[in-house]
Amino acid sequence: MRRSILVSILVFMGALAFAQNDVQQDRRDLRQDRRDIRHDRRDIRHDEADISKDRREMRQDLRNGDRADTAKERLDIRQDRRDLHRDERDLRADNRDIHHDRRDLWHDRRDVRHDRRDVHGDRRDLRHDRHE
Repeated sequence: MRRSILVSILVFMGALAFAQNDVQQDRRDLRQDRRDIRHDRRDIRHDEADISKDRREMRQDLRNGDRADTAKERLDIRQDRRDLHRDERDLRADNRDIHHDRRDLWHDRRDVRHDRRDVHGDRRDLRHDRHE
């Protein structure tokens, strides 16, 4: 009887350690995703500023009649737009990851609380079995 209680306590301790590690991993993922979002937003602002600058330069080249520089500026604008769209996709993916990580963290915390209740429930069951 004591051995079964001891085994159930050891199993609980192992499960609790594993669940705590999972919670820590989810927290780390959240921090990393938030950092990625900050970087993506900064990149988006930088790309938008580059596009604005290239448009001004392109308009100036058009006024001056410089077709070669106008073509270069159009190419720069296309590249900056590609970068902008890529950063926006990354931002959406990071927001999705944060949503999933928050949900996983909530589930892990719930599981840790639930595991603690189960051990007490198992003890009650073992005591109940002994009296029957």
